[in-house]
Amino acid sequence: MELQWDDIRLFLAICESGSMSKAARYLKVSQPTLSRKIADLEYMLGETLFVRSNHGISLTNTGKRLLPAAQGMAQWAAEANLSLDTKTSPVSGVVSISAAPSFAFDFLAPFAETLKRKHPQITLKVISGMKRLNLSRGEVDIALRLRKTSYDDPDLIILDEIRIPTGVYASREYAQNLPEKYDFYDLDWIAWADEHEMLSPNPELAAKIPEFRPIFTSDDYSVQVAACQAGVGAMVLLKTLHRLKHSSELVELDLKASPAFSPPLAIICHKRLVDLPKVRSVITLLRQEFEELRKILDL
Repeated sequence: MELQWDDIRLFLAICESGSMSKAARYLKVSQPTLSRKIADLEYMLGETLFVRSNHGISLTNTGKRLLPAAQGMAQWAAEANLSLDTKTSPVSGVVSISAAPSFAFDFLAPFAETLKRKHPQITLKVISGMKRLNLSRGEVDIALRLRKTSYDDPDLIILDEIRIPTGVYASREYAQNLPEKYDFYDLDWIAWADEHEMLSPNPELAAKIPEFRPIFTSDDYSVQVAACQAGVGAMVLLKTLHRLKHSSELVELDLKASPAFSPPLAIICHKRLVDLPKVRSVITLLRQEFEELRKILDL
């Protein structure tokens, strides 16, 4: 009996997502097709891999034994793909970066224009979301992550980091209608909703404002920014280069956000990817953006 990589890939997708439906969406197959393929794999093994319940999917003992080897296969597959992209290859191709929505919106989207001018043959793929993608298995090339803790994987390299200050922003019309003197509790706040409600700045605002209750919430960062631009209320935003250099529909209010609103942001990459021309080119420009931001903000 020989396990095929395609079968292992399906198995890993279910393990990481925790459900058939999420794994099917990630793999871009129908749920019945995925269920059938897993059933075929279990039949071939003569063992069940998952326990299905109303609360989701969990691994059987057989599944738990298979998981480390499957993860190893995934890493070898990433290495095999990587071997096709040698260090002497031209600076072109797709480079993927994962980041939380705020950094994708306020930092990476404007950064893409700089990258296009310097390296027009590189396609930047920004993966915006809360899920932490696995750099070791090649799910993403570079990650921008808040560095709140150290990393267990010794093969991950922190190439640079910066604490990007935050400010409180609102539309010009909203700002003009504020009293002469105001504080955090005087504003209508726009914040995260539902499963994201414990993400910054919600906890920090709740610590400053008794019985904190936002006027508008969304699980989509771009929707929050659109609401802020429409004059619904105020929100905490990064003081990134495009916000500092260019005119905006939003103005910064006279309120100082504490450092708790902006933990250090790190550029992280797996050591085997750092010297690939296309990845190295993007990292170099990212670090230049960090350095320019330090100069502007006098960090």
